[in-house]
This record gives sequence, C-alpha cells and structure tokens, in this order.
Amino acid sequence: MRKYVSLVVFLAVCVSLTFAQDWKSHQPKLTSQKSGTTQLLIAVSPVGSDVVWAAGTGGTYVVTTDGGEHWRAGVVPGAASLQFRDVYAVSDKVAYLMSIGSNTTDFKIYKTVDGGATWKIEFTNHTANAFYDCFAFWTPDRGITHSDSVNGVFPDIRTMDGLTWQSIATSMPPALPGEASFAASGTCINVQGDRNAWVTTGGSTTARVLATRDGGDTWNAYDTPLVSNAGAGGISIAFRDPWNGIVGGGDLSNNNSADAATTNDGGRTWTLTKKPPVQGAIFCLAYARGRHHDDYPQGAYFDHDFGRVVVITSETQPNYNSGAAAWTPDEGHTWFQLPNVSGYWAVGFANPQAGWFVGNDGQILKISF
Repeated sequence: MRKYVSLVVFLAVCVSLTFAQDWKSHQPKLTSQKSGTTQLLIAVSPVGSDVVWAAGTGGTYVVTTDGGEHWRAGVVPGAASLQFRDVYAVSDKVAYLMSIGSNTTDFKIYKTVDGGATWKIEFTNHTANAFYDCFAFWTPDRGITHSDSVNGVFPDIRTMDGLTWQSIATSMPPALPGEASFAASGTCINVQGDRNAWVTTGGSTTARVLATRDGGDTWNAYDTPLVSNAGAGGISIAFRDPWNGIVGGGDLSNNNSADAATTNDGGRTWTLTKKPPVQGAIFCLAYARGRHHDDYPQGAYFDHDFGRVVVITSETQPNYNSGAAAWTPDEGHTWFQLPNVSGYWAVGFANPQAGWFVGNDGQILKISF
C-alpha cells in the first residue's frame, strides 16, 4: 500500500509539473497602447474585442472602438475635480461612471447614451460618511452599487431600470465594526448570471464576502481566511460561474501580504491559494475568459482551457503605485509573474485574446493569451 501511495503521489507531482511547464510556454503577449491622456486611469470595462472604456482622475474617461489601436479621451463636464473609481460599459455609445471626491455629494453615478457627447447624473449621494467603492451590472439596466458601512449599515443602492437608484440598505447584512470595502478599481463587487452578486469586505476583524442569489433582495455573509484589519481585507473578487470564484486582498501597508482564496460552493467557504508572487496586496483581479464568454473572435482557436485563468495587479501604500502583475492558469495553484509590468491599477478582459491593463499616467497595456 505504501508503494502504491508513493506512486500515486509521484504521478500527481509529474502531472502538475507538466501542466505548469505547458502553461509557462504560453505566456501572454503584451502590447502598449496610447490612451490620449496622462491622467491616472483607475478602472477598465471591455465590452468586446473592439469596444473598451476606462476612466480615472480629473473626471477623465477614454474609449476605443477598434481594440485599442486608437483611444479617444474626454472629460465629463463639471467633473474635472472628481475621480472615476469605476466604469461599466454597455456599448460604444452607452456607459456608466462612478465618481468620488472630498465631499459627501461628490459620489455620483453618470450615464451617457451617445458615446460621451453628453452625460446625465443619475444619482448623487446625500448620506453622510457613505463611501461608495464599486458598482456592477447584471444587464444594461440592472445594477448595484456598494458602500462602506455607516453606523453598522451598508447604504447600498440598486437600479432596476438603468435610470433611477433606490436604497437596499435594509436588505444588507449587519456590518461588523469598521467593516468597509476598498475602491479597488470597481472590483470589490462581482455579478454573475441574472441575479447573483458577491461583495468582498475588510476593515474589521474578519474579511467577509456578502452574497445574494436574488438580485439584492436578500443577502448572506460568509467569512474568508484573508487577513483583515483597518487597512486590510478582501479587495477584489470575481466568479466564473454561480459556484466557483476567487477573492484577493491583503494588507496594503505590508509588502508581503498578498493573498487569494477560492470557493467552489458559491462563497460559503474559502481556501487559500498558493502565495501570489507580488508585493503588497492584490488590488484587482479578473478572469481571462471575460464577462461575455461568447464574445470570442470569430474562428478563434485556443489550445488551452482559459476558464480558470486569472490575472492580478497589486498595490502598496503610501502611494498605491506599484502596479505589479501576475497570472495563474488554475486559480492560484500555479503562479507566473509578468516581468516589467508595473504602474497598473486595473485589468479586465473581453476574452483571452483581448484584455487591458490601465494605470498611472494614462498607461494602457493590452494583454493577449
């Protein structure tokens, strides 16, 4: 029996090594692109292989309709003093932006339906001490926006028509003392399917995941093994189907704190992955398969299964400017660094051949597997 067990272990190790070597030879292609701005770009939202929106400081947004060959930069009128921490793109014409600033009312949700020629403010915050970190959309008209807790309550809001936003604070789980999320390029919340959503939190004694199966009507809260304190916790989360997902985070003041965990039961339980090879904390992560799994280029052939491929960026305090990156073919069992990639805050994919990093000084880097 001992020999049999040893043989099984040996074969498993061989398979694992072969798998890792196979993926190591399939390193992604990186192509620098010109955004047309020098503003920090914080968030990115690919619609497909051609249409991508990104946004950041100085009220700035950028958009491409040809896969990044050309980008057009603009500033939303009246928003030059604000930061756009999140963007959700529907098409080359329709997109949402989420702003923050130094005042309570600086949190706003903007929408354009004409490619940025005009913008309408759909929501302005009036809740003192609320800080909205991220939003996500199931459909072009159905979305949810998450805030740090205020007096033990998450003052989250939801739209069912893409035009108006209502509070769902009474539906949210009670918050732990100090519980908050991180404005991690809009990736502290992830939606999947028609009604599933997950929010990752920190800032308290336990890093949790808040989950809904009914579009935000009811929620549950589940503990994760990620480190959590006033400056640490879960920072970025993504799911590839209703049950399998990954959360990343760490302590932004500790250069050796990057951690990730995976779930196969919809977020109820989480298991730490192998240590990601980046300094600081994981700030943004994304599945390479993209949000529209059927948006693969016509005739595209992939010699690997990209269902479990995840790409991450990292950040460190005090300047949040490291922007190192790495990727895993198997949700954290194996990791590969992306050398010479730095200064990027966010990453997002339309499909394995069409992903984009955005970051400092208007940097944009296309990533293609």
